Amino acid sequence: MIYALCFILILIGLYGVLTRRNTVKIIISLLVIEYGVHLFLVLQGYRRDGVPPIIEPGGEEALWLQRSVDPLPQALVLTSIVIGLGVLALMVALSIRLYERFGTFDIREMRKLRG
Repeated sequence: MIYALCFILILIGLYGVLTRRNTVKIIISLLVIEYGVHLFLVLQGYRRDGVPPIIEPGGEEALWLQRSVDPLPQALVLTSIVIGLGVLALMVALSIRLYERFGTFDIREMRKLRG
């Protein structure tokens, strides 16, 4: 069920990217897609009644391996959040420069003013 909600979140962001003509709204829609992907990746590593992946000396390793949570998706999402922040800063800076040049955030108006 929760995976379907992640997919719906991604689709909402995709709809916003494809239908909106305002650069700020397109940036927000891209962020919604990114958050949906992050949520999906974190859920891939989730395990009900899972334990942290820390091996104790003398512990039962077979039982630990069955119940441990996979930390790799969490690490990938943390890395993706940092990269996404850099991309967001670049998109906002580009949007500001486009506004300074054309005086609008509307993509259709920018195409008309290009000539």
